[in-house]
Order: sequence, then C-alpha cells, then structure tokens
Amino acid sequence: MTHFKAAIAFASFLALPQGIYANPSETSDVLMTITTPTSSKRYDLDDLMAFPQVKFETSTIWTGGVPEFTGVSLSALLKDAGITEGTIMATAINDYAVEIPLNEINDKFPIIAYYQNDEPMSVRDKGPLWIVYPYDQFIEYQTQINYSRSIWQLDRIILE
Repeated sequence: MTHFKAAIAFASFLALPQGIYANPSETSDVLMTITTPTSSKRYDLDDLMAFPQVKFETSTIWTGGVPEFTGVSLSALLKDAGITEGTIMATAINDYAVEIPLNEINDKFPIIAYYQNDEPMSVRDKGPLWIVYPYDQFIEYQTQINYSRSIWQLDRIILE
C-alpha cells in the first residue's frame, strides 16, 4: 500500500509542471477560436482584454436605449491571428454564420464586444462575444448587410 501512495504522489508531481507552464488560453475558458488553413488560435477573455480597448455608445435594433460596448477591434484580432486579406466566416454558438470581406473592415470598426455597459454579456444577453458597429456614429453602418454581420454569441472565425 505504501508503494501505491508513493506512485500516486510521484505521478502527481510529474503532472504539476504541465499546469504551471500551460498557455493560459489552453486552461482558461476559451471564448473564440480563429482558424486559418495553417493554424488555429484560441482566445479567452484575458487574451481579448490584453488588446487596446475600443469603447463606444450606440443604439442597436436588438437592444433598448443606447448601451455602451467595450471590446477589441476585429481588425486587430485578425492581424494577431495572421489574417490580413481575404474573407472570414464568423460563426455563432448556434451555427449562424456570415461572411465578412476583410476589405470592409477598418482598423477600428467593427469591434468584438465582450462588455455591454461595463458588464460581461451572458449567452442569454447575446454574449459572451458580439460583433458590433457604431451604428449611431456612422450612417454607413446602418445597412442590412452590416446588421446581418452583427453576429452575437460569436465563438469562431474561419479564414475562407
């Protein structure tokens, strides 16, 4: 019995360094994955919050009032994943998917919002991630195509 306890303790000790040196996105709650033909990158909330924040207030056709959204620019996130041209397929938890050509994304907008009114968004409240445009600031974002690209419950992006 003593050898068995020693073997368990030794096995636990060997497993310890894996947890200490693991990539945080491998051990944290992954919110989204970006995939290219050659790689895949996973992001948790801490990863997303490490990017420069973009914050704006805007009304939407899905919410009441004028909520404030905080997130990371979609452009910055795609560049981090090595995507600089082409078309992406943004897909939600429920498999709703929409294509977005990169030439229709600028350096600042749209954003992948992770906060609404300084609070994380639950799945029930269109979270945890939502592609949002500043509809009130720029009339050119008030189009059916941009509304269709405003995908909530976003969990993956694939470069086509």
